[in-house]
Amino acid sequence: MRSSFLGFSFCLLFALPLQAFFPQPVTGDKGMVVSGNPLATKAGLSILKAGGNAVDAAIATTFAISVVEPFSAGIGGGGFALFYKENENTLRALDFRERAPVTASKDMYIKEGRPDPLASRDGYNSIAVPGTVYGLWRLHQENGKLPWRKLLGPAILLAERGFRVGWRYEAMSIWRLDLLNKNPEAKRIFTDNGKPKKPGSVLVQQDLANTLKRIAQDPMDFYRGQIAQFIAQDISNGGGLVTINDLKKYRSIWRKPVCGDFLKHRVCSMPPPSSGGVHLIQILNLLDGEKMKAQGWHDPDALHHLIESMRIAYADRATHLGDPDFHPVPIRSLTSDAYAQKRLAEIDPKKAKASNEVSALSGEAMKAFAQRAESPDTSHLTVVDENRLVISITFTINYPFGSGIVAKGTGVLLNDEMDDFAIAPGVPNAYGLVGGKANSVQPLKTPLSSMTPFVVTQDEKLTMAGGSPGGSTIITTSLQLILNALVYDMNAAQAIHAPKIHHQWLPDHTDVEPFGLDAATKRDLEKRGHTFKNRDPWGNANLIIQRKDGQLEGCADPRAEGEAMGF
Repeated sequence: MRSSFLGFSFCLLFALPLQAFFPQPVTGDKGMVVSGNPLATKAGLSILKAGGNAVDAAIATTFAISVVEPFSAGIGGGGFALFYKENENTLRALDFRERAPVTASKDMYIKEGRPDPLASRDGYNSIAVPGTVYGLWRLHQENGKLPWRKLLGPAILLAERGFRVGWRYEAMSIWRLDLLNKNPEAKRIFTDNGKPKKPGSVLVQQDLANTLKRIAQDPMDFYRGQIAQFIAQDISNGGGLVTINDLKKYRSIWRKPVCGDFLKHRVCSMPPPSSGGVHLIQILNLLDGEKMKAQGWHDPDALHHLIESMRIAYADRATHLGDPDFHPVPIRSLTSDAYAQKRLAEIDPKKAKASNEVSALSGEAMKAFAQRAESPDTSHLTVVDENRLVISITFTINYPFGSGIVAKGTGVLLNDEMDDFAIAPGVPNAYGLVGGKANSVQPLKTPLSSMTPFVVTQDEKLTMAGGSPGGSTIITTSLQLILNALVYDMNAAQAIHAPKIHHQWLPDHTDVEPFGLDAATKRDLEKRGHTFKNRDPWGNANLIIQRKDGQLEGCADPRAEGEAMGF
């Protein structure tokens, strides 16, 4: 989800020279945790200091985020994780994304011959089978160090004792207040008698604390035990589709990361059913890093080429990306140098193309590039430990406060992830993204995502890891973090603070943060045919960079409430 939609005064400073006001990143030798909330970051750091590894700390942070950011992520949702071991130079990708229930159908959101977007976004029929608990348990079983129950301790305390909500909580609850008030449990827990909680109010979630205690004893209780029964019964009572059998059948999936080379670095991210890694690599293939370095940050020529590259990638996303277990996704073609060269020839250096002039190649045409090729609201957190184990996790319940449904007796706020399917060809989802057959609704299918956790290495050593929430902007936010660090030599704080742009093919305009472009640059680009839409700051990125001396530096996004902590 887009985690920040209100204006921020710090953006006024973007009128100053880029690096004139940025704070220094947090540094540490032995470990670093960065997340979207200080309480969650503190939970992860406490696990590192107690002798846990990066996996342990990431699990503790994720469960804590599920308590303190109910509007963006939680155990009623799902996500993706990248896991890198520097001492082995191995990288794995875990898909614990939500999945469609077995009784889902491609026309389930068509009513009287017309698509009904609200049905896929709000209420019981928007709920997909959650994967977060299963995914975290899978990570721990194969890579954890400390006892599982210890990792849930901080989250249980936060739920049981409560915590003071911030301005983001208030803003998101105002946005979705009508939805929250439709569900008695959501209204009881997340509002003050139907009114938004004010910053500083204490949020106690006793039902969720009890659920977390059960998960601490047996994580499969969420899928096969009492918790599963409560969730399935509540969804059934509300007319939704997720059943106890759907929960029992859920499994997370290890997948092969998508990787590419850029400026002597290896950049890796999530494969489908996330579109993030494919299009991150695709756009990087369209860029000349050395030329951009010589041009300088936000040079008009560089920005023009960057926007046109974004436009091409998102056009391909709408056509080709979906769940690879149901649709053949041309990963090798889209990420090949040969395909990049063809698409580069379509970019006019002096003129922007209209999006209706940019389209994806057919599936048959893509096969030629596969033969010539070389061998996708939300929260993000990044953890690096003393042994340089790295975890980069993006997870979500989708739109703010998800479906707006809390399963009675559990405190679990459930996702509205069915909205990430293409409910009908060409119909945009909540983030304006369109799709087609590749991402149509099918039983047991995983909806397409833009989540882009990434890990960058050089010479088999960690360079950086990070990611961001932000719906359709996740890919371009992650892209610009990488460009800021690798091309423009920014430290972690500078890379995070720098203003961003975003183009996603449709709608045909470029979003820009306040004061993100100076007047002369904007006029130059407008003369080439670009149109711009000023938009409040978006994303809630975080980043950890390993310097050449081995020191870690981290930063959380000032656009939200996150914090980096190292030791």
